[in-house]
Amino acid sequence: MSSFTAGWYLLYTRPKHERKVAEHLATQKLDYYLPMFTTVRNSSDRARIVSMPLFPSYVFIRLEKHFDYFAGLNTDGVLHYVRFGGKVARIADSVVKNLKLLVEHGGNLEVTSTEFKKGQILTISEGPLTGLTCEMVQYKRKKRILVRINLLERNILLEMPIEQVVMI
Repeated sequence: MSSFTAGWYLLYTRPKHERKVAEHLATQKLDYYLPMFTTVRNSSDRARIVSMPLFPSYVFIRLEKHFDYFAGLNTDGVLHYVRFGGKVARIADSVVKNLKLLVEHGGNLEVTSTEFKKGQILTISEGPLTGLTCEMVQYKRKKRILVRINLLERNILLEMPIEQVVMI
């Protein structure tokens, strides 16, 4: 990393190591964010509610100084930083802030890599997600709000009352 800029970055982890990486980052007193959601998993004898990473194999890390870059990279379970065009990708603060809002207040979330056609662009006008730009789509025969996370080529879908959104 030749030129360092403080901010949020994205670690790519070994499969199913997100929580361990988060624990190691916490013991190193590094600021991280591991977005989680709850879902129902059906096994042969019962249904269980489990907590899963919103983005499998990814952990957000906030780097304040150059040393933090190497501390994050040398964390057990981390494979590398996400790069675009040969450079370590810096994540906009607004992306992490919006993710935190969605996870905290979004309720029934679903993450998909399905490509959606451009829908009606809306702004959330009420509630804790006020000001967030989103898009109306139909998915699994339900009208849902779509928030695109361009960096990870993922879409976050959530259900919310139509009264809480306004057209731009």
